[in-house]
Amino acid sequence: MNGIDPGWLPPAAFRPLGARRVLVRGSGPLVDTVRREVSDACARFGGQTVRDGPCDLLLETADGGPAGEEEGFTVVREDGTTTVTASAGHGLLHGLFEVVRLGEAAFSGAFPRRAHRPATVLRMLDHWDNVAVHPVMGQVERGYAGGSLFWRDGRAREDFARVRAYARLLAVCGINAVCLNNVNVHAAEARLLTDRIGEVAAIAAELRPYGIRTHLSVTFAAPVVLGGLSTADPLREEVRQWWAEAVRGVYAVIPDFGGFVVKADSEGRPGPFTYGRGHADGANLLAGALAPYGGTVHWRAFVYDHRQDWRDRGTDRARAAYDHFAPLDGEFTDNAVLQVKHGPMDFQVREPVSPVLGALTRTQTAVELQATQEYTGQQRHVCWLGPMWSEVLRFRPHGEDGPSVGGTARDLVAVSNVGDDPFWTGHPLAQANLYTFGRLAWRPDADPYRVLDEWIGLTFPSAPRRLAEGLHAVLDGSWRTYEKYTAPLGVGFMVQPGHHYGPNVDGYEYSPWGTYHFADRDGVGVDRSAATGTGYAAQYAAPWAEVYESVASCPDELLLFFHHVPYGHVLRSGKTVIQHIYDTHFEGVEEAEEARRVWAGLAGLMAPARHRRVAELFEEQVRGAREWRDQINSYFLRKSGVPDERGRTIY
Repeated sequence: MNGIDPGWLPPAAFRPLGARRVLVRGSGPLVDTVRREVSDACARFGGQTVRDGPCDLLLETADGGPAGEEEGFTVVREDGTTTVTASAGHGLLHGLFEVVRLGEAAFSGAFPRRAHRPATVLRMLDHWDNVAVHPVMGQVERGYAGGSLFWRDGRAREDFARVRAYARLLAVCGINAVCLNNVNVHAAEARLLTDRIGEVAAIAAELRPYGIRTHLSVTFAAPVVLGGLSTADPLREEVRQWWAEAVRGVYAVIPDFGGFVVKADSEGRPGPFTYGRGHADGANLLAGALAPYGGTVHWRAFVYDHRQDWRDRGTDRARAAYDHFAPLDGEFTDNAVLQVKHGPMDFQVREPVSPVLGALTRTQTAVELQATQEYTGQQRHVCWLGPMWSEVLRFRPHGEDGPSVGGTARDLVAVSNVGDDPFWTGHPLAQANLYTFGRLAWRPDADPYRVLDEWIGLTFPSAPRRLAEGLHAVLDGSWRTYEKYTAPLGVGFMVQPGHHYGPNVDGYEYSPWGTYHFADRDGVGVDRSAATGTGYAAQYAAPWAEVYESVASCPDELLLFFHHVPYGHVLRSGKTVIQHIYDTHFEGVEEAEEARRVWAGLAGLMAPARHRRVAELFEEQVRGAREWRDQINSYFLRKSGVPDERGRTIY
């Protein structure tokens, strides 16, 4: 790959196919991809592809795959042969990569037939990429891994080798869809829907051999911006006709096009509110145009008032998505999917699961996560998000007897953390987040730590035990370490405005985007109770409404999200809130320093360039952690007047 890091599937991951006979049966483009992967591996490691007869590995499309599951497959080992069976080429490709994950274990002894099928329909990455470099947002909005994989100099890249490699990486972890452009659709990106659809088709052709479907973000105002109409009113017939014709043109050149992603009436983007219409009207308009072709519209539920008066204690950004969309439950068509951020705010290091995900029982939903680490270190800090995502997906909005978030969502979506950086994700260890997202999207109840084992095994085949242990030491607790030295107990948003990197306790506190901590001389936190606050806690079903309503029962890690409490309030740990703030910020820095030390000890166990990049970034992480510690602790010492009981230096 011309010096590009291979990501989590270097050639050595296929070594178990060496010295083995492999037979591939079936036909179709994705089966051809399987043949090519197998042939390349056998040529490299001494295996042999055969057309018939005895074999060590049989990969076949046949009726033995999971019924009706295009992406499902079964694996069994008996009589010395490992057999992967799928009903379609997509499933066979997933089955091949499962064999690669198993390694030598796929060819040892015997094991019964195991069926594998994805729990979600769509496992998509949303690229916030701009075709033309935006004067404020740059090439990739909230992108921390270089420029776009798809766009350069205002048009599609001419060399698609990197896109082909990317499609392979995504297929390995089970991702099956990519949205190519920013949800904030600017002038150049809007035209991808019409006169520039050929560029989209060229990219789709590179993704297709690995089963990745292509989606586009579109502007709701497209009939006006592109079509010359005087209105984009979703109930007007000429608007419906315009969208029908536009969609027809897309499918004429991309027959397997996946659909649209839409950000409407949010943060200044156009939407149906302009015409006195609702979100269901807007989403169903686009869903109707896509329906004849099997396409889907993902309508983002990230809608709130971003021109708030910070002096108004009754306005609560956290309430907004529920207030807008819960009353519309059941009004969306089947191919209109509400894409809901996993928390009510904006991808903070700690926030509760959005109550919208429990309220929409008659609407198709997608859970939106953020792999790019906008508020979790921006891929300059190690912050493996698998444990956080797992908590979200396992959360049961209606109590222990009800279904989990991951069990009811139709789709899982993540904001991509990939760019044209040689290591794909800027920080080489941020690759673990992308892999983990794909695997949890395939199986939301999977153990994230076992998924991390998979990523380590694929990325560092035959790694010595010391390397695997070191990677776990660095990654396992990194999310909680980041939480310790940043915003405490669920308050969030203590970041520099605009770029969101580094601490600024009051950076957004008096802004129109919302208010987040309400710290004063007596206490800190936002009262979101129904009894005395904004009423947000009441948006949850039982038992969570009761749990969050009371200071006594609210989990400590979310206490300041739901309640304003005195600095002397005693947590379950026995510490006061103020001492918890001091202690965790000192602990977070110590843990970051220890991770840096562990990483330094892994030199010589991997490619020098990879080790060097991470070592350089650890220097920035430790510097940043110290800055967070000193600013947060100093702020609350000055605000509260309560000294650190351990007498440490606070400025």
